[in-house]
Amino acid sequence: MKLQEITIRQLKMKMKAPFTTSFGTFYDKEFLLLEVTDEQGNKGWGESVAFDAPWYNEETYKTNWIVLEDFLIPLVKDQDINHPDEINELFAPIRKNNMAKSTLEGAVWDLYAKRTNQTLASALGGDKKQIEVGISIGIQNSVDELLALIDEYVNEGYKRIKVKIKPGWDVDVIRAIRERFPDVPLMADANSAYRLEDVDLLKQLDEFNLTMIEQPLASDDIIDHATLQKQLKTPICLDESIHSLEDARKAIELGSCGIINIKIGRVGGLTESKKIHDYCQSKGIPVWCGGMLESGIGRAHNVALTTLSNFIMPGDTAGSERYWEKDIIDPEVTVENGYITVPSKTGIGYEPNMDLIETFTVKKKVYKLTNNEVVR
Repeated sequence: MKLQEITIRQLKMKMKAPFTTSFGTFYDKEFLLLEVTDEQGNKGWGESVAFDAPWYNEETYKTNWIVLEDFLIPLVKDQDINHPDEINELFAPIRKNNMAKSTLEGAVWDLYAKRTNQTLASALGGDKKQIEVGISIGIQNSVDELLALIDEYVNEGYKRIKVKIKPGWDVDVIRAIRERFPDVPLMADANSAYRLEDVDLLKQLDEFNLTMIEQPLASDDIIDHATLQKQLKTPICLDESIHSLEDARKAIELGSCGIINIKIGRVGGLTESKKIHDYCQSKGIPVWCGGMLESGIGRAHNVALTTLSNFIMPGDTAGSERYWEKDIIDPEVTVENGYITVPSKTGIGYEPNMDLIETFTVKKKVYKLTNNEVVR
């Protein structure tokens, strides 16, 4: 297949409720959608999960646009693509910028699945008909508010509760949750808010039978995490530290973690996600799929990836209504008793709602790859 046209849109969607982590509060989500069109008129969709500021990593949706326009789109011009894995190879000379790479690569995966008349899940090698779903809850104004939210989500059937923690909002909060919900699968996500010298505080979390503590230390660290893991009973899950298969290999060999969170955008796309999944499976390290407050397009990619066999822990791919009054896909992603049914339509399995997409679009460019023309 040859790509004939690529459209990038910058969207701004208001979140249903503010979402707070250790590095900030989100009221709106600004992000990029990318649409590819081939020589037959087939279309594929990808989403950039980069935020509007470099809180999570060094990328933003604005830097993604620049990298896509100046470097990645020119690399696919005039390429005859047989399989989406080739995009991973084409982009290898460009260092980092994984979220930008994933945006275009994801659209090509969707297009490939449609051209080959299969679901994206099947194209990736997944065979689950349903996936288990967990929920991620941001830092709340009070413990009572947090407990009320957890009660709501437990009653809705979510299979795992993840809560954000930070210094001053950690041990006492987790204790309160455990007193109210002694048996619910529970994990704590620190988003790199602690240091190795906080080991005595973090060891206190061992008493609460947590499924995992996610990324307690620095976002670029695997050495100190290995030291910390030796002192904790609770498995450490690495998130921000893992950007590639090589990162995963080194972390596992060092003993830095017992679990890995795979985020498609963070590792540079679905191809690299599959490689990490396969390696972790060979080493007996379970994986799960993390969320980045995606719209329905990115959420659909997460659903497809989670159908692979080593995704044995519920991920963050909650239903659309968790974040949006109205999502940009039809039908929306829905959760029933803690499960999402994997769509059976080809590609990502959901239809982009073009009316809503245009409503939320604040900027748009169309790239004609046949003559390098840019239409604003």
